Amino acid sequence: MYLFENVRAVTPEGNADWLLTDGARIAQIGLGSPPDLPDARRIDGAGGYLLPAFIDVHVHGGDGADTMDATPEALRRMARFFAAHGVASFLATTITASGEALSRALRNVAECLGAQPDGATLLGVHLEGPYINAKARGAQPADAVRLADPAEYDEWLALDVIRQVTVAPEFAENRAFMRACAQRGIVVSIGHTQASYEQALEAVQCGARQVTHTYNAMTGLHHRAPGAVGAALTCDALICELIADNLHVHAAAMALLLRAKGAHGVIAITDAIRAAGMSEGESELGGQPVYVRDGKATLADGTLAGSLLTMDAALRNLRAATALSVEALAPLFSQNAARQLGMAQRKGILRAGYDADLVLLDSNLHVQMTLAEGRLIYHAAHEGLARADSVG
Repeated sequence: MYLFENVRAVTPEGNADWLLTDGARIAQIGLGSPPDLPDARRIDGAGGYLLPAFIDVHVHGGDGADTMDATPEALRRMARFFAAHGVASFLATTITASGEALSRALRNVAECLGAQPDGATLLGVHLEGPYINAKARGAQPADAVRLADPAEYDEWLALDVIRQVTVAPEFAENRAFMRACAQRGIVVSIGHTQASYEQALEAVQCGARQVTHTYNAMTGLHHRAPGAVGAALTCDALICELIADNLHVHAAAMALLLRAKGAHGVIAITDAIRAAGMSEGESELGGQPVYVRDGKATLADGTLAGSLLTMDAALRNLRAATALSVEALAPLFSQNAARQLGMAQRKGILRAGYDADLVLLDSNLHVQMTLAEGRLIYHAAHEGLARADSVG
């Protein structure tokens, strides 16, 4: 049992002063003085924020590891790194690659699903590519971009590990794939696309209900041709991912997206790659050299290659860009993703009976502790991972 006190616990009903966990679940939340429970391990939040721990649905890697490494060790290393930045659960995200490489990555995730040792919980796969538009590939490898083929993807779907897919909807073959995914309850997201506004709306009829890293790698907004961005901003059926690193999207465009979609229409993501958390120099993405300088990761031609962002930094950036409160921004980091993934009855908000996925932040929004289903997976005072019996 953990008893968090002297906190601003952000709940749908307003801020509370204390929260009690019991095993993997939240037991009680309240105002005023907390109960006197001698068996509970008391955590003084020093007036900081207690939020639902973050859910990152679009993240390739971090701390030198990548989903495409296709090893349990890589996923564990990623999970530990994410935990240090407030993430309690994530989707391991792939990149456009050969069928063999993608099959290895998917099978590896299928074998490693669930709680990772001393790290965030692995919820499944976000299949980003290979069924995208080569003209909007961004940093996705061009030679592996292709149209969807059931001879390939039926095997992947049968693994029952894919929870989200990014697809360019302007091709008939890809729309068939979208329908197959939607029928299985997989989140279908429009991305790396040259779809027109009209094609983007047609994609909704094929099961699309999300937009991948909104603004990036898609047709932009023009007053006579609204493009995929126009559809994202105006179609209520579409929830919008956002990379809030101040590089992929200008602060004014972030604020515009929040005004158009509201706090329940945007999902904060990192799109982080293996270079996140590492020193500057050369790294790798999808077999391509990546160069990390001045907080930016690019290919040799200057194309942005994913990000170096962490979820806690994204929260700080969005607060600065929008002037919205932490309470107003909280749904972007957990609740909206949980709803999309069909987990809204157990994750994404602070409420008795919900999973004890918690992140404690100081007043400057730096992570102090992270819990995943009641497991202590990060404690800042120990400069890394901590065991529950070592917390004072």
